[in-house]
Amino acid sequence: MSSLVTIVRNKFLDAIRSVNPPSRWKILVIDEHSQQLLNSVLKQFDILQENVTLIESITSNRESQQGFDAVYMVMPTSANVDRIIRDFSAGRQQYAGAHLFFIDGLADELFQRLTSSPAEPFLRGLQDLYVNFGAIEAQAFSLRVPEHFFSMYSPVRSDATARAERDRLEEDIRFVAKSIANVCITLNEFPYIRYYVPAHHGPLGALRPHESTRAAPRPAESSMRWRTNLARGEQSRQYEAAESEVLSRMLAWEVQSALDEYKRTNPDFPVKQDPPRQRATLIVTDRAMDAIAPFIHEFTYQAMANDLLPIEDGSKYTYKFQSSVGAYEDKTAVLSDADTVWTDVRHMHMREAIDKLMADFNKFMTDNAGFKGEGAATLNDMKDMLASLPQYQEQREKFSLHLSMAQECMDIFEHDKLPVVATVEQNCSTGLTAEGKTPKTLVEEMVPLLDSRDVINSNKVRIIALYIQYREGVPDEDRRRLYQHARLTRSEMDAVNALVHLGVRINRGPGDKDLKRRIKQKRSNEEEYELSRYKPLLRTVIEDQVSGKLDPAAFPYVKDYPQTTPAASSATPTQTPTTSLRSAKPSWHRAARAGGTTTETRQRLLVFVAGGMTYSEMREAYLLSSQLGKDIFIGSTHTLTPRQFADDLKVLDLSGVGSRAAPNGLRELRGARPYQAFYDERYFTRDAAPPQPQRAPALGKSTSAHSVGRPNPESSLTGSTLSSYAPGSTNGREKGGKDKERKKRFLGF
Repeated sequence: MSSLVTIVRNKFLDAIRSVNPPSRWKILVIDEHSQQLLNSVLKQFDILQENVTLIESITSNRESQQGFDAVYMVMPTSANVDRIIRDFSAGRQQYAGAHLFFIDGLADELFQRLTSSPAEPFLRGLQDLYVNFGAIEAQAFSLRVPEHFFSMYSPVRSDATARAERDRLEEDIRFVAKSIANVCITLNEFPYIRYYVPAHHGPLGALRPHESTRAAPRPAESSMRWRTNLARGEQSRQYEAAESEVLSRMLAWEVQSALDEYKRTNPDFPVKQDPPRQRATLIVTDRAMDAIAPFIHEFTYQAMANDLLPIEDGSKYTYKFQSSVGAYEDKTAVLSDADTVWTDVRHMHMREAIDKLMADFNKFMTDNAGFKGEGAATLNDMKDMLASLPQYQEQREKFSLHLSMAQECMDIFEHDKLPVVATVEQNCSTGLTAEGKTPKTLVEEMVPLLDSRDVINSNKVRIIALYIQYREGVPDEDRRRLYQHARLTRSEMDAVNALVHLGVRINRGPGDKDLKRRIKQKRSNEEEYELSRYKPLLRTVIEDQVSGKLDPAAFPYVKDYPQTTPAASSATPTQTPTTSLRSAKPSWHRAARAGGTTTETRQRLLVFVAGGMTYSEMREAYLLSSQLGKDIFIGSTHTLTPRQFADDLKVLDLSGVGSRAAPNGLRELRGARPYQAFYDERYFTRDAAPPQPQRAPALGKSTSAHSVGRPNPESSLTGSTLSSYAPGSTNGREKGGKDKERKKRFLGF
């Protein structure tokens, strides 16, 4: 299947390549956010290879370069539009011409402002790229907005602010919906859309019905009046609709609206393919559907490493690297799809990942002429042998990185008593012991761990949170005793208590019945490791969707839905022989990767988890793609680890104050306002200070083609005046004549 990273990368490059000025060379103008997106998929070398002679920031003090055309790759904000106009106004001509590529869709009013400005004669073309999302892996994307967890689930602070807090959340929902639409447009998909409707809780956070946010209550009705939907009237229906306005529903409808709007201006969307591809389905759910997965200790390589090691943003890890002279130095590695060692093992169980690393290492040593030795038997053997191979620097660094990560994970596994901790977690999360029986001694197994000083408090929080969910709530006195056994701090207790804001029942009275849930985890037919029995609930949702068994009450369609039942060949998951993970290599070890031999026209399934996705859920997208014969992409507002999830729960009642994502809390309440005003605030950047008059500014040391001809291929674009990025697009708005077709926005896509 096609890698999402490759698709976005090619879209950027195609945009840059589409500009071919007579002078051959061109200048790239970017802003802070477009630079981040470009850096995520391109290196500086990639940009400069496309006849880009200089990369400038749109906010910097730039010298006039009238001999070159400029490629603007910026966010469609009011400030950026004004900057473009200023570049060609008041007798100023910054460049020979301007080719505009907006990362997101440009609003009509901003388009009109551009085309009626003095800059209009210099505009050579305008395209909307629709790539405002982070392609973090071949089958995963992130919007990188972890602060949305608080706007989605934090309780309303007071009655007086309820309306404004809901307005703020609706802005965030619209932003997320447009970003999801960007993904669909980039993939050339106009999908069916389904969304999660919980049976055990109503709207959460600012969506919880409040007198200031819902319609006026229905008038008193006579007992003799018909009780039909029609008789109750529109006012009554609007009043009651507030009870069904759950997050996933509102988000799904906004996505549908964004895609419908795009299709109205681009009737050929989606572009037909040969051979044709079946229409995709988008499933919208949220973190509240599965509050168990973020607490579980996972023991597959990627999930375990991100849980236990200090990996920054899921991709940067600093470790000790032993040089050929025996000295140790700190080295920061990037974990990405470009690292084939990483992609080969990231979804394997840690035991199997280590076995594969050692086998690949020994093969590497055998294949290299001049090596003498018996081969590596342990991770430490491999480290010692790697230090003596300076001539194979790149491969040596990759092996050294993953051996270091694997070794540190296993050290923590033993030191933190994770075998016994994970046993209790698995029994709570699955409701079964390793023998398949109902656990009857959970408390007896759990209390010694809570009392133990060898078990860190963060793991105690995870055990208690899972136990409460297993019991569907416990009496307040029992919960207090659990806290006392564990010696939790006030903030750690707050983390467990905050689960109520995700629809989890934490208090259970004597008369409370079991909760009714529409989606339940299925028992796996595969043999599995005892400490890896729990599978994220998302796995069940995806399997049921592909097999045509997904409950329409739990996941209704927004608008369109398939008219016929899929053929048996496409509805039935591909059956693979059941194998033991201990004795054989499962078929998912080599999950779909870019450039593989899989059919490029397989039907796609897109899944979006609002409020954060776990690495275990990302893993399932890859594994099920292989098992079910579908191209599955998963995305979220952000990726999260168990530690981050618990930390965010600690301050959920405070709207995120003190959190890493929103240390000062959520943005100021501004009430209802135009979406462009919100967008401008979100992507606001300040212009650089004007140069001092007493000395000439060191502006953008004009990097000529000769001076940048040999940049470091690994370097990325940083700095205000020399940063390289280039977005690509399939949508074109060519500047035509002065006809009256401007309302069609130059859009050719």
